[in-house]
Amino acid sequence: MQELRPGLWSWASPHPDWTEGDEWGPEVRSYAYDAGSSLVLFDPIAPPSLVEGLIEAQDVAVLLTAEWHRRSADECVERYGAHVFARDEEPPGDVERVRTYYDEEVAYWIPRHSALVVGDAFLAERGFQLQDEWLPPGLSAEQMREGLRPLLDLPIRHVLVTHGDPVLENGRELLRTALS
Repeated sequence: MQELRPGLWSWASPHPDWTEGDEWGPEVRSYAYDAGSSLVLFDPIAPPSLVEGLIEAQDVAVLLTAEWHRRSADECVERYGAHVFARDEEPPGDVERVRTYYDEEVAYWIPRHSALVVGDAFLAERGFQLQDEWLPPGLSAEQMREGLRPLLDLPIRHVLVTHGDPVLENGRELLRTALS
């Protein structure tokens, strides 16, 4: 587990459904954020034992960028008594839910760190890029870009991707380039 900034951590684990030839790498990434009254886990997969040391007396919240990123959410419920937040529930602490290009995927904004947590819309496995090969039926790449452009209104410094390494500098500029 790596501390990205005080109160913000990341780890990567092998995805259990990955097979040779998939367009994404074998490891996926998760994040933990100390929101004060709760420890927020984003798209958790195989949480390392170090997460237990972060919990202390806090509630544990799980936020999913997409339902198919449920990964180890149920394990977090069992191990830590976590609450998995539904789409219609307000996220805990200062975390804000942000719309993306379609209703099945959301992003999360962490103002304290100027960090945007994204699921499958962007990859950073071979450089930061828009992932427009997994579009839902009836949605074009341009519609996807148009739906994601409002993210540029946020003062983004970090982009926390779930496929690849987190972007820790110039996040907004990389996002702007990917969307052009």
